[in-house]
Amino acid sequence: MLPRIADSLSFLYLDMVRVVQDDTGVCAQIQVDKERTDTVYIPTAALTCLLLGPGVSITTRALTTLARHGTSVVCTGAGGVRAYAGILPDSLTTHWLEQQVTAWSDPQRRLDVATRMYELRFGDDTVPEGTSLAQLRGMEGQRMKALYKILAQQHGIGRFRRNYHPDQWHQQDPVNLALSAANTCLYGIVHAALLALGCSPALGFVHAGTQHAFVYDIADLYKAETTLPVAFSLHQSANPEQEARRKFRDELRLLKLLPRVVQDVQNLLTPGAHTDEDESERHDIRMVHLWDPKAGVLPAGVNYAPEGA
Repeated sequence: MLPRIADSLSFLYLDMVRVVQDDTGVCAQIQVDKERTDTVYIPTAALTCLLLGPGVSITTRALTTLARHGTSVVCTGAGGVRAYAGILPDSLTTHWLEQQVTAWSDPQRRLDVATRMYELRFGDDTVPEGTSLAQLRGMEGQRMKALYKILAQQHGIGRFRRNYHPDQWHQQDPVNLALSAANTCLYGIVHAALLALGCSPALGFVHAGTQHAFVYDIADLYKAETTLPVAFSLHQSANPEQEARRKFRDELRLLKLLPRVVQDVQNLLTPGAHTDEDESERHDIRMVHLWDPKAGVLPAGVNYAPEGA
C-alpha cells in the first residue's frame, strides 16, 4: 500500500549525481573522489516529487520505479529554465480529471472556478459580491504590491521589484534569485499533487497557453505565505538559490502543504462536495466503464449485441 499524496514527503532536490536502480531500490550515487562513491537511497514510495538539477543522470530502470510509485520527476535546468517530466501512476481513476474538464469547458463554470481561486488568495478578507474577474485581478495586483512593501520593510530592503529574466540570471538580486528557486520547488510539488489526483496540469482556469497552466493557478494560492517570506529572508545570502530550496523544504514541514493542495483542488472543482480526509484519495479498483449519451455510464465487460443476432 503506497502512502497517500497528502502524507508523502514533499520533494527531494538532487544535483551532480547519478540516479540508478539496484537490487534494493533507487539510489543516488555521489562521486566523492576517484576512489570513493557514496550511495544515498531515495524513498520513492513516500516521495511526491523528485527535482533533478544540473549534472544529474538517471537510468531507465530508476525512472520505471519512480513511475510505478507515482513520483513526479521535475528536471530543473541551469538559469532557472524548467522542464517538467510528469509521470502518472496507472492506478488512478479519471474522476477528478473529468470534473476538471467539465468545469473548464463550460465558460460560466470556468469563470466561477477562476473567481474562487482569487477569493482564496484573500483568505478571510471579504470580497464584495459581484466583483468581476478583471476587478479581482486588480485587487490581487494591489495585494501583492502591498506584500512586497511590507516584506521589504521588515528586512530593511529598499524598493523591491519582481524580475524574472532567465537570459540575465546571474545579474538579478538575491531576493529574485531565491524567489525563482523557491517557486520552482513549489511548482514541482503542486504539479506532482495534480498528477497524483489525475488532473491535467495544462487545463488552467486563470492561466492559459502553457502545459503548466493549472500548476500556476494552484501555486499562486500559496506563494504569499510560502516562497515570498523565504525569498526576502535571504536578501543577504551569497547562495540564495541553494538556501532557498533548503529553507523552503524546512518550512514545508511546518506548513503541511500537500493536504491543503489536495483539498483545495477538490473544493475548487466541486464546491461544497469536500470529501473526508480519509476518503479524499481512495484508490479503489474500478472497472473501466462505457459512456452512453442517454444512460451516462454503462458497465464494461458486457456483450451488448441484441439477443439472437
